[in-house]
Amino acid sequence: MTELAPSLVELSRRFGIATDYEDWSGRRTGVPESTLLAVLAALGVAAGTEAQRNAALTAHDRAYWSRSLPPTTVGRAGTQTPFWAHVTHGRPADVWVQLENGTVRADIRQVDNFAEPFELDGRLVGEASFVLPGDLPLGYHRVHLRSGDTEASAALIVTPGWLGVPDRLGGRRAWGLATQLYSVRSRQSWGVGDLTDLTELAVWSASAYDAGYVLVNPLHAAAPTRPMEPSPYLPTSRRFVNPLYLRVEAIPEFAYLRKRRRVWRLRDEVQRHAKMVDAIDRDTAWAAKRTALQLVYRVPRTAGRELAYGAFCAREGAALDDFATWCALAEECGSDWHQWPESLQHPDADGVAEFVAEHAKAVDFHRWLQWQLDEQLGAAQSQAVAAGMALGVMHDLAVGVHPNGADAWALQDVLAVGVTAGAPPDEFNQLGQDWSQPPWRPDRLEEQEYQPFRALIGSALRHAGGVRIDHIIGLFRLWWIPQGQTPTQGTYVRYEHEAMIGIVALEAHRAAALVVGEDLGTVEPWVRDYLRDRGVLGTSVLWFELDRDRGGGPLPAERWRECCLSSVTTHDLPPTAGYLGDEHVHLRESLGLLTRPVAEELAAAKTERAAWIAELRRVGLLSGEADIEDTILALYQYLGRTPSRLLCVSLTDAVGDRRTQNQPGTTDEYPNWRVPLSGPDGQPVLLEDVFTNPRAIALADAMRAQTAVTGSRTTC
Repeated sequence: MTELAPSLVELSRRFGIATDYEDWSGRRTGVPESTLLAVLAALGVAAGTEAQRNAALTAHDRAYWSRSLPPTTVGRAGTQTPFWAHVTHGRPADVWVQLENGTVRADIRQVDNFAEPFELDGRLVGEASFVLPGDLPLGYHRVHLRSGDTEASAALIVTPGWLGVPDRLGGRRAWGLATQLYSVRSRQSWGVGDLTDLTELAVWSASAYDAGYVLVNPLHAAAPTRPMEPSPYLPTSRRFVNPLYLRVEAIPEFAYLRKRRRVWRLRDEVQRHAKMVDAIDRDTAWAAKRTALQLVYRVPRTAGRELAYGAFCAREGAALDDFATWCALAEECGSDWHQWPESLQHPDADGVAEFVAEHAKAVDFHRWLQWQLDEQLGAAQSQAVAAGMALGVMHDLAVGVHPNGADAWALQDVLAVGVTAGAPPDEFNQLGQDWSQPPWRPDRLEEQEYQPFRALIGSALRHAGGVRIDHIIGLFRLWWIPQGQTPTQGTYVRYEHEAMIGIVALEAHRAAALVVGEDLGTVEPWVRDYLRDRGVLGTSVLWFELDRDRGGGPLPAERWRECCLSSVTTHDLPPTAGYLGDEHVHLRESLGLLTRPVAEELAAAKTERAAWIAELRRVGLLSGEADIEDTILALYQYLGRTPSRLLCVSLTDAVGDRRTQNQPGTTDEYPNWRVPLSGPDGQPVLLEDVFTNPRAIALADAMRAQTAVTGSRTTC
């Protein structure tokens, strides 16, 4: 590889772009110049020539010295936080903090700073350094500066030093169910699992078996157009929720609808259709549900309900308006905003206000849908807690959004253009992954005081006892891939993890919730230590917990991480019955995804399975001949032998399902995210049947026993 110009290396360093990295095998790998140029271009920096690079470095210096204060200062509670201020050289600087409650703190200490002044347009600019006191309260505050005729203010975010698990767990471990909600259908739902189904699942598992939480797939919004995107991890918006999950009959105004029988006919038609197809049909379900929801929307609301709706709209503000506008536009113009007329391609574009005025009811309908979702999400959480859940609902936050969707339209000024997020090659995906999602621009996030990120995390935790953050290592560094290139041609871009994780911790603290980070894959070793030290739980999956220091066999239970959510499987693997039956091998063979002969894959799977069964026998959880059902129960009992604070049971394992929900590396070659909850025979299992299912009862009983003892754990 050609040696990089020093100016390109320096420019990349300033923008947090890796010029080399350590791959999954430990080999140091250089980043091609073409990748660096493309990533810099996505950050608005032209760097193709030496002159451009020198100009960019000069502009970077000028931008730094032109700022009176850092755009955002982030500190931890109990820690003194340094920051700088730029004033005309030699002039005194008066600095104070205004807390979010209005209180003013002037006890800001100045410390030595020996930086040479910088000449900026004929004026010498000096840099002064200050230290904030360590007793500032948590919250979103502002730093103010006055020097001569210069006045400035900037964001100050004080975050918890430590988050950990909420006190309401009372020192106990907790177990919970993980479910793909769309797949969990009841006799009352509209062909797709909904928020009432989630509520009933939570109440059953809490009241009968002392479950502490229900972990649900991302409920993020999809475009309201056909075909509806099935992947919950490729949403149109992460801030807002998919109205497909609404239970129409649970909306208060439904009771006053004169056409209730028409709604029930629509539901019955969807249910008959669902019995005829072996897949979750979102399009059919949404078409019927949307018609019903429009009928309910037209029902007059009481004065009190109008006030509640107005308060919701005021709280959500411009973000809700933008989302509702995008949905109405998508229904009118198609779901790819890049193909819209230029006058509609930005929320502030000339034609958008005119469209809103002409389609006021259509826009308001989508606002109203989000209000109903907020109410039903709140009801699910409150009823789960009332039934005895320590945490309640744990939501899942996807990595990013669809490039053509609502968030990409509304937040285009803070998202990078010309690149997509993904993952570099690793031992499981040796070609890497391209998720097609536009990543946050770190510089724009800081300039905007992290407002879009703050709103996202706050929304995810508003009605939750916890949040799982998919690919949490993306808050430290994220793999950026230039458009038109393969994942192998990408590089890492760093984020201000102290700010990103700090904001997550602050919002979780305010919600009395915990945070679980999905920290699998290629992770710098210090990142897991950092997350543990901030009180963010990690993720352990049994099949990946191997003792690499002793030949790669199963990692003994007592050596698993404590500050962790531990499970046997995930949504990207087959349910355990399918895994034990080698269905993951046969599926990948049928799809042409194997990288070695099927006989070798089957042999490797047999060796892995035999090692775990031997471990289960070693610790006394299996004896004699054991069938798949016995082995599944023993594997979950093995989780109970670990010190992990949270134990997680897949609902598919509880009913003996064998089919995977998602096969990585495929889109329509396999019905990803469209597989209904089913039993071992492949026949659909309704929610009501889960409550009396012998497998589910036995597994829930076992997990209740594993978490019944109050421990003395203090590290998380």
